[in-house]
Amino acid sequence: MQRQVVFNARFLPYLLLAPQLVVTCVFFFYPAAQALYQSAFVADPFGLKSSFVGFANFKFLFLDPYYLASFQTTLVFSGLVTLFAMSLALWLALLADRLIHGDNAYRTLLIWPYAVAPAVAGVTWMFMFRPGVGALSWYLEQAGYQWNYVLNGGQAMALVAAASAWKQVSYNFLFFLAGLQAIPKSLLEAAAIDGAGFWRRFATIVFPLLSPTTFFLLVVNVIYAFFDTFGVIHTITSGGPQQATTTLVYKVYADGFVGQDIGSSAAQSVVLLFLVGALTVVQFRYIEKKVHY
Repeated sequence: MQRQVVFNARFLPYLLLAPQLVVTCVFFFYPAAQALYQSAFVADPFGLKSSFVGFANFKFLFLDPYYLASFQTTLVFSGLVTLFAMSLALWLALLADRLIHGDNAYRTLLIWPYAVAPAVAGVTWMFMFRPGVGALSWYLEQAGYQWNYVLNGGQAMALVAAASAWKQVSYNFLFFLAGLQAIPKSLLEAAAIDGAGFWRRFATIVFPLLSPTTFFLLVVNVIYAFFDTFGVIHTITSGGPQQATTTLVYKVYADGFVGQDIGSSAAQSVVLLFLVGALTVVQFRYIEKKVHY
């Protein structure tokens, strides 16, 4: 019989939780409260005083065609990043799970991109695909493809989505590989004895058992695409051309720090906060029902 450890200090649990609570309050609750407060004000052109306007900032946002266009841009961008990052990571994890020789070196090389800062990743991809400078852009031109993401909005979206997905592949790879190695090999061996091929085993055994990992990564990748891709977009396209890559989080920066419209920027951050929260609730409410634990 195991003895239960009991701490007589009444305030010890609160003391242990205090650092995390302080970090959460300072870096989450306080900025969120400030954004909610500032969204109800409009500053004068000189930034000396603010006037209370209530919900006027929100009303202006949903009548602004540029802001509404950023919704569509964000949905397309987050969908591309999530799809490419998760599918490529799953494919690489399947290959790594089957390796016999050199698997440690292979896994180490795949993990390295996650240590690269978003801004550094953006600069790297910009130099590779910059027209007239990048090596890959030169090969595209030699192949007869007119590549100029500075002027072509579709090419710019593809480039920032590819750079953002490349940055996230390593994170997804770690979780997919751990999930694959947790699957009992006896199940796969029994299916192979019954004549099931690789893709049959993957569709009927591997992928259903990976559904908890896939669901977790789906939520994480959507949040990543909404918030953590600012550095990639800023260094490669700065939201252009013609706002083709201006996502919601980048528009918050452009209006607040470049345009100095603090009230509108705060209102956008509040809308973004509620939007991501609603997406997370929908994912847990409906998608999780198809997850097999």
